Amino acid sequence: MVKNLFLAFVLTLPLIGCVTTTNIQIANPKPFVVDSETYQATGKSERIKTIILHYTVSNNARAIKLLTTGDVSAHYLILDHDDNKIYNLVPESERAWHAGNGGFAGRTILNDTSIGIEIVNAGIKPEYRNALKNSELDYHPYEHYVEFNEVQIKKVAQLVQDLSKRYHISPKNVIGHADMAPSRKIDPGAKFPWERLYKEHGIGAWYDDFDKQFFMNQDAFSAATIPEIKQAFRDYGYQINDSDEWDKASRNVVYAFQLHFRPQQPTGELDLETYAILQALNKKYAGRDDFY
Repeated sequence: MVKNLFLAFVLTLPLIGCVTTTNIQIANPKPFVVDSETYQATGKSERIKTIILHYTVSNNARAIKLLTTGDVSAHYLILDHDDNKIYNLVPESERAWHAGNGGFAGRTILNDTSIGIEIVNAGIKPEYRNALKNSELDYHPYEHYVEFNEVQIKKVAQLVQDLSKRYHISPKNVIGHADMAPSRKIDPGAKFPWERLYKEHGIGAWYDDFDKQFFMNQDAFSAATIPEIKQAFRDYGYQINDSDEWDKASRNVVYAFQLHFRPQQPTGELDLETYAILQALNKKYAGRDDFY
């Protein structure tokens, strides 16, 4: 009988355990606190490294439609009339689709690390848009481009100053679309006022005239090899191939550089003045980590 009682007790243990477990009420724990103040890492940097300026090749209405409903976008849009507004189309924390293939300063996926600014401008004047097809010109000269108006320049100055300060953008990394994609793009074109923005508003990079003249007075240009010159472009930030000739892709880089730093004479041909400007820029900015 004792044996039977013991056996009955053992058989009931699983049942007792099940009943006990299912009836226990486990209190929900309090949410964990995310503490972003007690400890901070030093190994970090700003995600935004580059500001890229574009022109739209359109009027206001078409630019708004394309940049808000199409497959391209930009963080900011500047119209060509004075409505006292700069339009923020994509939050700065999100990725806009404005840069495409290309690269600058060792970075190749610039949509991930840049702010894109579109400026309404027709680009090339209508009468010159087909000029390259039936002429000996390889590149559009200065007079083919459309001017930006004064309100647009002021808006660009205010916006880029603010972005440069907030994200600690290196002066060299305020660039045009052509600078990062010279075989695909020519915007913001020869009439975008890079020099004025630098001298009047401290925006972007520009060479010192004294250094330019110094390098023009040297004979380094005539003695420089093509690989050495191409390396000087890379030192500044441009992507350029390592071929031992000035092929079309290489001349596209020269043209993009001239659009930015010698816009009155953008030819795509490397000459003494272009090389002197490149050398002056590398003297001023190469190896420097100072920001805006």
